[in-house]
Amino acid sequence: MNTQHDDTSSHNELTPARLEAFSDAVMAIIITITVLELHIPEAHTFTALQPLIPLGIAYVISFHTIGTYWNNHHHLLRATKHISAGIMWANLNLLFWLSLIPFTTGWLGRNYAQHAPTVVYAAVLLCCAVSYALLQSQVVKHASKREKLEQELRSSRKGIVSVVSYALAVVTGFYWPILSDAFIVLVLVLWFIPDRRIEKHL
Repeated sequence: MNTQHDDTSSHNELTPARLEAFSDAVMAIIITITVLELHIPEAHTFTALQPLIPLGIAYVISFHTIGTYWNNHHHLLRATKHISAGIMWANLNLLFWLSLIPFTTGWLGRNYAQHAPTVVYAAVLLCCAVSYALLQSQVVKHASKREKLEQELRSSRKGIVSVVSYALAVVTGFYWPILSDAFIVLVLVLWFIPDRRIEKHL
C-alpha cells in the first residue's frame, strides 16, 4: 500500500521536464504575440514598409532576447532533478516579465526614440534579467554538484553586465533614448554567442 502511494506521489510530482515544457509553451506564445505587432501594410510598395522599420528592429531585439532566455532556461532546468516551490515561483516570475515584452515592443516600435516607451521597454528587460538571476539562484540550491555549478556561473560576468546595462538603459531613457537603445543592443551583442557554462557543467 505504501509503495503504491509513493508511486502515485512521484508520478504527480512536478519534474524539471514538465516545468520546461510549460515554460517552452509560454515563450512560444510570447514570440507569436510579439510578431503579431507587425501589421501587414495595405499598400503593395516597398515604401509601405518604411513605417514598420522601427517596429521591425524592436521585434528582432525582442525575439533574440526571448530566444536567449529560452536557450539558457533549457540548460538551467537540466541542472536540477528536484523542482522546489522556490523554483516554481521564480520561474513564474520570469515568465510574467517575459509576457510583457510584446506590449512594450509594440509601444516602442510605434514611438521610437520617445522617453516613456524606451524607459518601460528597458525596465521590462531589466526585470527579466533580475528574474532569471533569481531563478538561477534557486536552481543552484537544488543542483547536483552545487559547488562546481557555482564556479561555472561565476566564471563569466555576462549576467552582471546585462543587469547593469539594462539599469543604465532605464536611466538614460529619461534623457537620451538613443543611448538607452545602445545599452540594450550591447546586451544583445553580448549574448549573441550562447552561454555554455551550464552546458559544460552538465
